[in-house]
Amino acid sequence: MSGIVLSASVRQNLLSLQSTAELLSTTQSRLSTGKKVNSALDNPTNYFTGASLDARASDINNLLDSIGNGVQILQAANTGITSLQKLVDSAKSVANQALQTTVGYSSKSSVTATIAGATAEDLRGTPTNKTVDGSAINNKNAVAMTAATTLVGAAATDSLNTAITDGSILTVNGKTITFTTTQTTKAVDGNGNWTIGIGAGSTMAVSDVLGAIDQITGASVASTVNAGAMRLSTGVTSDLSISGSGNVLTALGLTAGTTTRTPGGLDGQTLTIGATGVGGVASSIMFGDGTNGTVKSLNDLNAKLATNNLQATLDSSGNLNITTTNDAASATIGTIGGTAAAAGEKFNGLTGSTPVKDAAAQLTRDNLVTQYNTFIDQIGKTAKDASFNGVNLLNGDTLKLVFNETGKSTLSITGVTFSPEGMGLSTLTSGAFKDNQATNSVITALNTASSTLRSQASAFGANLSIVQIRQDFSKNLINVLQTGSANLTLADTNEEAANSQALSTRQSIAVSALSLANSSQQSVLQLLR
Repeated sequence: MSGIVLSASVRQNLLSLQSTAELLSTTQSRLSTGKKVNSALDNPTNYFTGASLDARASDINNLLDSIGNGVQILQAANTGITSLQKLVDSAKSVANQALQTTVGYSSKSSVTATIAGATAEDLRGTPTNKTVDGSAINNKNAVAMTAATTLVGAAATDSLNTAITDGSILTVNGKTITFTTTQTTKAVDGNGNWTIGIGAGSTMAVSDVLGAIDQITGASVASTVNAGAMRLSTGVTSDLSISGSGNVLTALGLTAGTTTRTPGGLDGQTLTIGATGVGGVASSIMFGDGTNGTVKSLNDLNAKLATNNLQATLDSSGNLNITTTNDAASATIGTIGGTAAAAGEKFNGLTGSTPVKDAAAQLTRDNLVTQYNTFIDQIGKTAKDASFNGVNLLNGDTLKLVFNETGKSTLSITGVTFSPEGMGLSTLTSGAFKDNQATNSVITALNTASSTLRSQASAFGANLSIVQIRQDFSKNLINVLQTGSANLTLADTNEEAANSQALSTRQSIAVSALSLANSSQQSVLQLLR
């Protein structure tokens, strides 16, 4: 071929045609592949950058499958927790049903002390009367006053040294004793108020005043005169309160004021009761006037007993009965002690009786135990079934997810063991619901399990949100990477189609030009013919 000589014009047109053919080939290649960079020869920078972006997008896309599995594993765990919560709630319903049934004992442990005169307002018992002496005075003969000393009389008679003035009033426990010179006898009205005559010729004596006072106070021990002084009794039903107007207090040697009765037999005594039942707190009781933590009323006593699973009642005969509550019906009252249990005292020798089971009630409660155990058994089975693709976050497995192609961005989710034992639950034995206290302890464990489930559901929910966010992020990142690669390597098909059309036209023109360039040689050929 080297021996062939082409004219300059032919050679020029040939080169142009070859260039156009090459461009047309490139354009057609771009149209067929859709890429403007198909090899490193096209554009080394764009080719290798695009390849790197595509490789990273592919790696991340491969991780999406494991991320998707992670989402399903978490959703399986969440579904399991939802079912476990329903089972725990059902078990709790059974336990609550046990609380509504008859308590499992026909009689509970109790002790009874008889306290004469005890009332719901004052458990200390019947108060004893207390005597109070007035001031010793003499009669007009300078002889110590006696009960027979008259309230009026001549200087030589056995009468008060100081005459009571007309209209003087002695007030006792809110009732009045009025001394008047308008009469010589004594009388009491319908309201219990007295009038004692001290008019001329009256024979009223100190004994009449004492009698009126005792009528008002209801004293069980009669008031007397001792060594010239009036000795008054408080009685047992109320304290003694005295006041007066005129000169009656001075004349009788009395002092205004209130004398308190001696409290009942339990006053100042202590009573201790050992811890009773599960959670019971030993009782320490001081009987008194209800102040400074002392116990006076039945309400005071029950407030002290409440923390020891005990309650008290009082009947009209003064029998104070202390029993266990329904919550602790199976328990026996703790040891009785304190000064109130000393020899000769009200609680001496008392011990709590043994509770007596109610067979029918216990059978009903044991049937509920069987129902309860069925739910507990299902809790264990459900937890084992909450797996996906061999991973069970409710059975102690750990889920590790990788989010990027280098393996440096990860999330490790530690599973839990939600078997009944793992949640602090267990199957129950016969008698587990024997009383409300035992039943409530089961309900407490169920409440704790519910709280644990809710807390773990929240934790798994947070992890699921993270995984789903990373899943969406990875999908979007893949799109970004692929778009970036496309921007570097993909061809604009509209542009390449236009180029192809232009090059085809150019090629046709080049062929025509080449034909024209060869026309002179064809003329020579004609001469040679």
